[in-house]
Amino acid sequence: MDSKYHQFDKPLLDDENSSSVNTLEYTGDGSICIRGHPALRKHTGNWKACSLAIVYSFCTYLAFSSIAKNLVSYLTKVLHETNVAAARDVATWQGTSYLAPLAGAFLADSYLGKYRTVLIFCMIFIIGMLMLLLSAAAPLISTGPLSWIIWTDPASSQHIIFFIGLYLVALGYGAQCPCIASFGADQFDDTDEGERTKKSSFFNWSYFITNGGSLISGTIIVWVQDHKGWMWGFTISALFVSLGIGIFIFGSTVYRFQKPGGSPLARVCQVVAAAIHKRDKYLPCDSSVLYEFPGQSSAIEGSRKLEHTSGLEFFDRAAIVTPTECEFAGAPLNTWKICTVTQVEELKILIRMFPIWATMIFFATVLEHMFSTFVEQGMVMEKHIGSFEIPAASFQSIDVIAVLILVPVYERVLVPVFRKFTGKANGITPLQRMGIGLFFSMLSMVSAALVESNRLRIAQDEGLVHQKVTVPMSILWQGPQYFLIGAGEVFSNIGLTEFFYEESPDAMRSLCLAFSLANISAGNYLSSFIVSLVPVFTAREGSPGWIPDNLNEGHLDRFYWMMAGLCLLNMLAFVFCAKRYKCKKAS
Repeated sequence: MDSKYHQFDKPLLDDENSSSVNTLEYTGDGSICIRGHPALRKHTGNWKACSLAIVYSFCTYLAFSSIAKNLVSYLTKVLHETNVAAARDVATWQGTSYLAPLAGAFLADSYLGKYRTVLIFCMIFIIGMLMLLLSAAAPLISTGPLSWIIWTDPASSQHIIFFIGLYLVALGYGAQCPCIASFGADQFDDTDEGERTKKSSFFNWSYFITNGGSLISGTIIVWVQDHKGWMWGFTISALFVSLGIGIFIFGSTVYRFQKPGGSPLARVCQVVAAAIHKRDKYLPCDSSVLYEFPGQSSAIEGSRKLEHTSGLEFFDRAAIVTPTECEFAGAPLNTWKICTVTQVEELKILIRMFPIWATMIFFATVLEHMFSTFVEQGMVMEKHIGSFEIPAASFQSIDVIAVLILVPVYERVLVPVFRKFTGKANGITPLQRMGIGLFFSMLSMVSAALVESNRLRIAQDEGLVHQKVTVPMSILWQGPQYFLIGAGEVFSNIGLTEFFYEESPDAMRSLCLAFSLANISAGNYLSSFIVSLVPVFTAREGSPGWIPDNLNEGHLDRFYWMMAGLCLLNMLAFVFCAKRYKCKKAS
């Protein structure tokens, strides 16, 4: 191994005459290897490194989704909770799972780095899985020689152990999720055109592989849990997490690492404080006189310099150099009174990305209906194909299958076609990709509305309006709306991840990816708010409203048409914001 890495013992090439050698041998984005030396292009990164991160993501997501998909069943059948209590516990746990990424991303970008953060929180993930396994085994342990583990009655112990393990799983998986996504993308050098093109493929195949894990967990692992017992189900999931972390550690010598840049929140606050402090200062017309760290490197560890952009000029005041600061040019400057252009541009990027993030919330809102109203609609349709009955919730697998089919189609067919028309290496930009996904989400709502209109017509013709029974219309008609949602995911979800990674400041990439995951949480809250308002405005004067307990009496089709209209308005708002978005300029 020493012979393989003997080149790392060379000193860093700082001589101007050696810059071309640096460009050829070393990455240009400031990444380093496991030993802390500049990363060599030949021996580190690229597909050989990021593929290990993808396998790790597959293993951990398979374990996590195997719990999420069947959690209600465990709470009601094993812990004997009521339906209301189980629904509340699931919602609370899922909310925690989507908030944990913010904590992990902050630690990764600020202090620990992505690699260490992944290792730490994956260990927490494994501990949580072992506690879930212990919970499933509690009834057996209470009657065996290890009964001392159960310090109270078996039922109470099982509850306590399970919920501690459950929230350790939420923390462990959620906190490392944005870090591993960002870490995998870090294996491609932004300054190399060829590697930058491969990075877009990484996001495609990463989403493809994790959806493969979702399909396996939702079929095989859930079947094991229901038919062979939860001990077997949790054991298989824990083994997958252990396998994933083992594979991830195995590739340590070929990874590229980005140094943590310190607290991003502190840097943002410093820009705001400095801009307010200098609000009365004259802003020069020439942006080149604004303060920037001398030399090639940025003042922010692990980050390239950002070029000045027009707009949001108020924050540019934070980089104004006053005569007093010129007098003490050799002394350390107070970062709460003067900031570099790069630091100011970081804040500008965050402000500019917010409207894009906000308009993508509605896609997550539409996606949530795949797990709620789509299932309710399927429950009152004919689910039998011959003697076989299709569970309404199982039709969600069409969404996963659509993703598994369309990602390769997009990568191998659509990108080359788009490339011929646009001349771009990746075919289309992430923003264009997200816009297409929003269009597919609208089509999904239109398809659901048409299916429901036809179902209600059949219910009326058959005299089933006031009967809470299934309508003789095959559930297979739901197929297009699930498939269109899957198509929307391939464009919007992957495009959103790629956009937040590409456009975020180098030292904030994990944190920005965490906010892209928080988009899902915000979408779920918005969906709950909209559904809560529907009966307020539609269930009046004896009318059952659009979404009553007996859907045959309601008008779920009107709700879907309303959602389709909101999708259209949201898509127009997205296009408006996307056209005015200014991409970052990194040196």
